Amino acid sequence: MGEKEKHIFWLNGLAGTGKSTIAQTFAERMFADGKLGASFFCSRDFANRSNLHAIFPTLAFQLAYRYPLFRNKLLQVLKAHPDVGHQSLCSQMEKLIVGPLKVVPIHTLIIIDALDECKDDEPASAILSILSHYVDEIPNAKFFITGRPEPQIRSGFRFPPLLPITEVIKLHEVRPEVVNNDIGLFFQTQLDALAKVRSDCDLRGDWPSPSDIEALCKKAAGFFIYAATVIKFVASKYHKPTKQLNQIISLPQNTSHEGRSGIDLLYTQVLEQAVKGMHTTDDKELYSSFRTVVGVVILVFNPLSTKAFSDLLKVPDISTSLRPLHSLLLIPTSNIVPIHIFHKSFPDFLTDPGWCMDHRFFIDPPIHHREILLSCLNLMNKRLERNICKLDDYVSLSDVEDLPVCRAAYIGAALEYACCFWTNHLMRVPVSSSDVKVVHKAISRFFKRHLLFWIEVLSLMEKLSAGVHALNNIQQWYVLVSCVEHMLENPSLHLFRQELPASGQMTVSVS
Repeated sequence: MGEKEKHIFWLNGLAGTGKSTIAQTFAERMFADGKLGASFFCSRDFANRSNLHAIFPTLAFQLAYRYPLFRNKLLQVLKAHPDVGHQSLCSQMEKLIVGPLKVVPIHTLIIIDALDECKDDEPASAILSILSHYVDEIPNAKFFITGRPEPQIRSGFRFPPLLPITEVIKLHEVRPEVVNNDIGLFFQTQLDALAKVRSDCDLRGDWPSPSDIEALCKKAAGFFIYAATVIKFVASKYHKPTKQLNQIISLPQNTSHEGRSGIDLLYTQVLEQAVKGMHTTDDKELYSSFRTVVGVVILVFNPLSTKAFSDLLKVPDISTSLRPLHSLLLIPTSNIVPIHIFHKSFPDFLTDPGWCMDHRFFIDPPIHHREILLSCLNLMNKRLERNICKLDDYVSLSDVEDLPVCRAAYIGAALEYACCFWTNHLMRVPVSSSDVKVVHKAISRFFKRHLLFWIEVLSLMEKLSAGVHALNNIQQWYVLVSCVEHMLENPSLHLFRQELPASGQMTVSVS
């Protein structure tokens, strides 16, 4: 029996090797050729793009938009099962994807990028597990999937139905000379383009020099994230490109495992430059303020704009602190457009004490989640009120014209974020910390005065289900607090103290 035709292609590689860039480029080319049916780009920075239950409905919507025959069949499914979006992943796949594709004669490509960034509690990828059950029923569909080679993803691709039809492409095993050539071309092209647009600097002649490009490629060590960050750093409109480039080239050469040392030094260099020139008589206060601002940017569950961050933190002009970080954060010129993190390795770097060796920049997640939680509660306690949008009595939401505009005017992005995500931050505050009483007091005040107004805002946002999850989170957190208090009061119980994971679980033994 011959080898089975490949229907699934898994592009994997270490962080920073360019997986998402390749996926984006591939998607654009396949779309231009009329071969792309649907795509889903996962991201832990967005609540809806890190939710597994958003994948199949999104893919189905795009397939319906692309293929009229698929759309007709999908409409029949939705009429018969209008609640399918709230059903199990298996049911979603069967009804939204497999059912229509089995009866519609189309050949299509589906792309799922950064699958490892979706929240998944299963030991093996839930999406790959479901795909293994149904892939044989949709032979005309091919899947291009990217993700880090993490245990959960590797286990998913080992499911027997997937093994013979999956081709694995490992970016970190591409010949170094090929990668270095590509990175060198990227450096040369981007710096040449920069030289042409910076009329305020004399960048004529041998800039960058061949030796500069060679040194940069060596420092990049095969990691495109390093190259991309260097370009953004050198292109800063607040500094001279020649000086910026010389700073990078003068950094110590890295030879450490996975090229980590290079990106460490680069990130540290950018951060040091960011705080340089911020005149203050108190360095401790300077770095504390800097960590507060950057901490909230990298730890929020949905991106916010500079205005929303300022409203949430009560910082008048947060853009001043973020201005030097344009090489690490995508900061729009508009103060109402969300800020995005340039690459996931940046928050990883800042929140890992073994990676971010400079304590001045280290972001301790439990501490900053507590600060964000208290900021959310303070904002809700201050802003929430009855009939916040000034609607007529007994009006139905469906009768309100321009509801999003109304919400933006009376509620705003910061308060909407606080109402939706405050308990997500609560679940990341250790129940054994000394700040539990402060948190408890803020929550008690909130429930006594603003509970119904909070539910009203969730209703206006059409996210009442988020309130149900929030109440479950609160109950779980208080159960854990009671458990810890009981153990501390009972000498026969020994609590192994450790930082609680996101799930809120802990390890306990009874003697």
